Amino acid sequence: MKSRVKATGIDKEHQEILLKVGQIPKHIAIIMDGNGRWAKKRGLPRIAGHHEGVNSVRDIVEVCGQLDVKYLTLFAFSKDNWSRPKKEVSLLMRLLLHAIRDERDKLHSNGVVLKTIGNISELPTAVQDELIEATEITKNNDGLILILALSYSGKSDITNAIKSISKKVADGKLDIEKIDDEIIKMNLSTKNYPDPDLLIRTSGEMRISNFLLWQIAYSEFYITNLLWPDFRRNALYQAIESFQSRERRFGMVSG
Repeated sequence: MKSRVKATGIDKEHQEILLKVGQIPKHIAIIMDGNGRWAKKRGLPRIAGHHEGVNSVRDIVEVCGQLDVKYLTLFAFSKDNWSRPKKEVSLLMRLLLHAIRDERDKLHSNGVVLKTIGNISELPTAVQDELIEATEITKNNDGLILILALSYSGKSDITNAIKSISKKVADGKLDIEKIDDEIIKMNLSTKNYPDPDLLIRTSGEMRISNFLLWQIAYSEFYITNLLWPDFRRNALYQAIESFQSRERRFGMVSG
């Protein structure tokens, strides 16, 4: 089901072209980078960039629903981000709390399902409570599945999968010779979701920053120099256009 918010005018025309030209990615994952640099360029405190970044999230979630993207995974807070200055982390947690609270009803009315991956137990209790309430309220919706990666680490995700599989082998519930890619996938935090078709990174950085390390083996990458607060729907259209121009071979030869 598409977003209940319908595109109009130029947006509608652009979206119709994308839908006619080629396949829309079923699952888009985004490394939202550059909030701090966006603020610094304007002589503003870093938190101002994070505030503006929330507006980009709102716009991208809406347009993904309109384009009938099935899954959108946003790298909202890395496990490694806990090492940032305490004041910035505290402000980020407060912003996350208010963003979830402010956007929950709109997400619900637009048919969005909210999910999370990562070690949510490391987040402040108030944030955990808001996330639990928001996921509960939206769980029966049938639109875009929005997955927030919070206190997430790709390495930790794989490590936890190895621990889970090892315990099953030790308990005699799994034959070690039966371990394959599918077994590993089913022990990751993303077991209920398909791997991303398109991975977008803003700010021009050429790295994946410990994000979905197993899952992006055959994702198409799109790197843009735009900082995340400047990344809005027109930039997403360009990313999808780039995706549609590529031949996805998954390790095989060209057809």
